[in-house]
Amino acid sequence: MSLTEKTLSVEKIYDGRIIKVEKQQVELPNGRQTTREIVKHPGAVAILAVRDDQVLLIKQFRKAMDEVLIEIPAGKVEAGEERVKTAGRELIEETGLEAGKLTLLHEFYVSPGFCDELISLYKAEELTDSTEYTADDDEFIELFWTPFSEIDSLLQSGQVRDAKTILALQTLLLNYNHSN
Repeated sequence: MSLTEKTLSVEKIYDGRIIKVEKQQVELPNGRQTTREIVKHPGAVAILAVRDDQVLLIKQFRKAMDEVLIEIPAGKVEAGEERVKTAGRELIEETGLEAGKLTLLHEFYVSPGFCDELISLYKAEELTDSTEYTADDDEFIELFWTPFSEIDSLLQSGQVRDAKTILALQTLLLNYNHSN
């Protein structure tokens, strides 16, 4: 039995600066028809910046949740931009740091039930201060370094509620515990 759905028609509902929304009429594997509302997103990168057994975290107000979240640096992929280039650019824009080494750790969908956003998670190492640092006008970010030894407590405390950050920190914690 095939699990795929055949797209019969697409209606554009919204075309915004960051997202687009489509209403799709689909045929299910059993032949029945239904409607899917899909959020189209250009994709993003997230950066796990590490140095001296510490990870760089940020605090940023997120209007969708109406609260300040603890996250790793991240940002949207621009049209035609390679994801690794996005990771380097976003690290500079959000932190003022440049990575001598960027390694792809994972690629994952954020909310595949309704959104096509794919996030590429990179580990950034060999960090230096950037001479190209220019923060975005609409981003207000507080940076702080957390020792690897405190990551488990931070996660257990429930203070980190952002999925990409939880995944990144769990990955780091797993690798850190295996190397020590």
